[in-house]
Amino acid sequence: MASVLILGATGYVGSHLTRWLVARGHIVRCLVRDRARAQTSRLEHAELIEGDALRPDTFGAAFENIDAVYYLIHSMAAGEGAFEELDRQAAQNVAQAARAARVGRIIYLGGLGRRGGDQSPHLRSRHQVADILRTSDVPVTEFRAAVVAGSGGISFEMVHHLVNRLPFMICPRWVDIKTQPIALEDVLRYLGECLEKPETVGRIIDIGGPQVLTYRDMMVIVARVLGLRRFLVRVPVLTPRLSSYWLKLVTPLPVATARALIESVRSETVCENDLAQKYFGFSTESFEFAARRALAPVRAENPTPIDPASDAADSIIDPTHFKTDRRVVDVAAQSGALFGVVSAIGGDTGWYYADWLWKLRGAIDRVLGGIGLRKGRGHPVEIVVGDTVDFWQVAGYDPGRRLLLQAEMNVWGKAWLEFAAEPTSDSSSRLTQTAWYYPRGLFGLIYWYAVLPIHVIVFRNMAAAIARRAENVDQDKPGLE
Repeated sequence: MASVLILGATGYVGSHLTRWLVARGHIVRCLVRDRARAQTSRLEHAELIEGDALRPDTFGAAFENIDAVYYLIHSMAAGEGAFEELDRQAAQNVAQAARAARVGRIIYLGGLGRRGGDQSPHLRSRHQVADILRTSDVPVTEFRAAVVAGSGGISFEMVHHLVNRLPFMICPRWVDIKTQPIALEDVLRYLGECLEKPETVGRIIDIGGPQVLTYRDMMVIVARVLGLRRFLVRVPVLTPRLSSYWLKLVTPLPVATARALIESVRSETVCENDLAQKYFGFSTESFEFAARRALAPVRAENPTPIDPASDAADSIIDPTHFKTDRRVVDVAAQSGALFGVVSAIGGDTGWYYADWLWKLRGAIDRVLGGIGLRKGRGHPVEIVVGDTVDFWQVAGYDPGRRLLLQAEMNVWGKAWLEFAAEPTSDSSSRLTQTAWYYPRGLFGLIYWYAVLPIHVIVFRNMAAAIARRAENVDQDKPGLE
């Protein structure tokens, strides 16, 4: 059992690694900029210390009595021309702090790619950070990886967004650059198991999956996993700068991040040594296997309910893929009365606003071959996970607090409706009503925006009607009709 400090614990790999290490009995400390924002289920059993790698005066006792420091931070989101200097400053600060605290070792996750030549600024910075960390005189284990395949990985999400939104893609030359993607689970295993392998100290270890692919290959695989037909046409134009603006137009990625990311794929990023097999010996997963696991919750053939608001599952879809409508209403009623109204929704009770529209939606669904409203609900008040509520299934239920419904009707994607009740005083509460939608393909996006005006009216008035009904129930008055 080791005592470790994770820098970058709120990031993609860092948050998963924190939970991975805690689950295996290690003592985990995380340096985070904002403790309140870091209160997630992946970090809930770790010690959180507020500090900033760019401000060594905030480190406090973070580095004391630590066997290993995981360095998983980068400044790519800072934009072109800024992130390299920020990366250098952070690495220098950490190197000095690790030396002063006599840390046992530093474990760094950097990037694949040959040094020198026409390197992108992002890859050059990744290599420079490793060099700076080695100046600390603390032994460094440097893992080098390319695309980390899993929900939340920025390169994987770029591919996911492009494939899901564009049936026809004009692809620049960089989509044919070779890379060696690796599954998130394999990255965690390498990073975690090296604590028990002293032979990895001081080594540079390239890690990747079993296949060398191009971004075009990855796009084709993700399209196959999602059950979508996509047409890719390569053109000898579209510079990285133009491509970054195009990405901003069709995906939620910030321009600065998109530009740094695309700049980084102009060079091949494949493994140059076989030390991973020498020291670890396990077989890594294919990109398609990793993509199927990451995208399982939203694949068309998978009816398994998921919780889009939770970060507890390894394969939760990145929130940038969801369209949402959230309503928050303060209610002059106890939270128990509010949730009682919520849990009775559907069936003979109806949907509290514009029931005729819900019936019309059910009729349209029947015409389209769906289930419509014919299922109703099994009990007028009682409810458990797996129950049917008209054309929804109960995907989550926390008595007195939260109800999550997953759509069973045709919605050209996946949809959820969430109700949460929380007390704000002895006699008042707050209703948070959220509609979540994952559009499948371009038609899913068209569907969302086509019905958005209706959704705005229905969801706003439904939340208000639920609040009024709860207030009447709480005051022992007749319910609203």
